[in-house]
Parts: sequence; structure tokens; C-alpha cells
Amino acid sequence: MAAVLGKTVQREGIIVTVRESWLAQTVEEPIDPDLPICDPHHHFWDTADVHYLLDDLLQDTGQGHNIVSTVFMECESMYRKAGPEEMRPVGETEFVQGIAAQSASGGYGPTVVAGGIVGFADLTLGSAVSKVLEAQAAASPNRFRGIRHRAAWDASIAVSTSQVSGPGLYLDKKFREGLACLQSFGMTFDAWVYHPQLADLVDLARAFPDVTMIMNHVGGLLGVGPYAGQREKVFQEWKSSIADVAAQPNVVVKLGGLGMPRGGFGWHAREAPPTSAELAEATGPYYLHCIEQFGVGRCMFESNFPVDKASYPYGVMWNSFKRIAQGFSAAERAALFHDTAARVYRIDEG
Repeated sequence: MAAVLGKTVQREGIIVTVRESWLAQTVEEPIDPDLPICDPHHHFWDTADVHYLLDDLLQDTGQGHNIVSTVFMECESMYRKAGPEEMRPVGETEFVQGIAAQSASGGYGPTVVAGGIVGFADLTLGSAVSKVLEAQAAASPNRFRGIRHRAAWDASIAVSTSQVSGPGLYLDKKFREGLACLQSFGMTFDAWVYHPQLADLVDLARAFPDVTMIMNHVGGLLGVGPYAGQREKVFQEWKSSIADVAAQPNVVVKLGGLGMPRGGFGWHAREAPPTSAELAEATGPYYLHCIEQFGVGRCMFESNFPVDKASYPYGVMWNSFKRIAQGFSAAERAALFHDTAARVYRIDEG
């Protein structure tokens, strides 16, 4: 198994596995290669353990699909090493702003890389977070769009967690004081919870109806630890919770993230990656339910790379999304693959 999995490291509370030769076993020609795509969720890292920068992203986006723009999502990368603790995440935005400028300088292809940047600020600082938000916006005046503050937590040690000390973060009074500051800046809020926590997101969305909230990874389905072998039970519970989230008009959803091993599908442990047809069959019920509940104007397909790269190649993943969406009209597909993301994150592709 070690030869299949290759080098495994822990980043952002997630297992990231580096194994290009394994991914190369499943290669497909792109379906509908001209369809414009805005990939609204990827990361950049440059550490001793994980290297995923502009060239790495472009190698993935260059697999035949028409990736016209992308959005960078915070991932505890390249924080400042000195200065006030709360200001250190601004280093990540400075880092990504440089990559975005590199992409825009010419010679790197037509994709507008990091046309939107979502960073981190500790909203539990309450009103004091305003100075962090000001610094984040100043670090990328034309690209910075919002904050992600993760609340993903589970009592089981089999489910890895990060950035939070316990449950109920989105219900915390101080956190909500900080979110009110975010609202005053007109920034978006990316939310990441696991599916048993979706009621907290519903409560938060009701409390801040004027904040655009983007639910990551279809609500964080779990399939390991106490959730292993409970797929149908989890699916039914998740469906009920998704209906509650979708009833909040200020929430949109990212369709993706099921390649993370904690989802329990086990693709990362196979001898070869799944095909797009296999992925579409397994993930279609989840993505189609979200589309039914939210509508195409509040749904966007996402890559979550390189994290989901643990389970499948970039091009195969987009083929699976296109298979799932093949029954929709051209306008509906445009919304799912590009227009919703470009509108929510205000991407300038000119």
C-alpha cells in the first residue's frame, strides 16, 4: 500500500498525499472542453512537506478543460513569522497576491489565477478584528474578497480537525461580533463545518442575512470513525440538514470536496484512481440534491485541489462534474461551472 499512496503529510487538518504516478493511471479526454470554468476553491503551499504553487496548479488546470479563472482559499500558508499573532495571516494574502501578479504578468496562459483571494482573520477577536480585515484588504486591493474561518469539529479522534478548540464556534458571541465587522467591510464568509454541525450554520445565516455565506464541500460529509458504514443514514440526515441550509437565501454552496479521505469513499486507497463515470455515480446524488435545493444560481462546482488530489486527477474530476450536469440547459451549466462563482467572488476576467 505504501507504494500506491506515496508520501503522505498533514496540512490544514487534512491528509495530503503526493503521488503523481498513481494519478497518471487514470487519464481521460476532456468532456465539453470549451465550457468556461471558474474554479472557486484551491490552495497554494510551499513548505518542506507540501509544494503546490503556480506551476503545479497550471499543470492541473492544463489537462484540457477551459479553466478561465480561479479563487484561492486560505489554508494556513506562509503566515508572517513575526509581529502580532492576529496579523500573521496577512502574510498568506501577500504571498498569494504575488502569485496572482505572476500569473497576470504574461507567459503563464489565459487562466486568471487567484482572481479572488479568501484569507483568514480570527473572528473571535470580536470588534478588534477590524484592523486585521483592513490589513487583508490592503494586501490585495483588487482581489481580496472575504474570510474563511473554519469550524469543522467532531468529538471522534478518527476525524481530524484544525483551527478550532471545540464545538459551537459559529454560535459564540465573540465570533459573531467579529462577523459583524466582516459585514461592515462587505466581505464574503466561507464556512466549513462537518455535516453534524449544519444547524450551527443555519443559525449563523439567519443571524446575518446580509452576509453572503459560502458553504464549503457540500456541508462536510463524514464517512470515517463513528460514521463509517453508515452512508445511507448519514445521507438521509445530511439531506434534511441541507434543506434547512438552502432555506437561507444568503447561503451558496460549493459542490466538491468529496475526495477528502474523511468522506469515507476510499478512492485514495485504490490501486488506481476512479474514472469520471465512477465518480459521477458515487457523488451525483449529493451534488444533484444540492442543486435541487439551492438552484443553479447558488451552486458552484469546486476542485478543492490539491487536497482532493489525494483521490483523483483534476481533469477526471471535471469530467465527472460534467457528466452529472449533462441533463441541464446551457444556461444552467454556465451557472454551475462559472457564472455563480464569478459573481459571488466578483472575479474580473478582463
